[in-house]
Amino acid sequence: MTNGNGTPPESAAPPQLNVLAQYTKDLSFENPNAPKSLGPQQQPPSINIQINVSANNVAEHEFEVVLSIEGKAENAGTVMFNFELAYAGVFRVLNVPEENLHPLIMIECPRLLFPFAREIIATSVRDGGFPPLMLDPVDFVGLYRQNMERQAAQTNPS
Repeated sequence: MTNGNGTPPESAAPPQLNVLAQYTKDLSFENPNAPKSLGPQQQPPSINIQINVSANNVAEHEFEVVLSIEGKAENAGTVMFNFELAYAGVFRVLNVPEENLHPLIMIECPRLLFPFAREIIATSVRDGGFPPLMLDPVDFVGLYRQNMERQAAQTNPS
């Protein structure tokens, strides 16, 4: 038995995912109502977080993946802080079947980036005068499925 190119399957090269670079592409932190917002509050703020993943091919077998996280904390209609982070990585992907490439790039790559982005956000919020904001782990599989369903709905409106 061969894998289609004449070589036995056991000699096929294993899949590879390498991180070539990681970097902050964009970071913004705003504390518009300081120092008033830094004082004691009657209730904990409501925090809204939005997460997005995008990717583009930058070279053969290399992809830039950008994990975008935006957040805002409000208390009684007053913005306490807000932030935007675009944290990116360049990944080399080799020997991955075409049908697995998109999910790998959109799920595994942001999963590798997330702990670093989480630390940047926690530090930025702490440096803004608030307790560090420790984001909960993200279900990138669920996020991927939501995005695929949304794209399918836009392509095939009922």
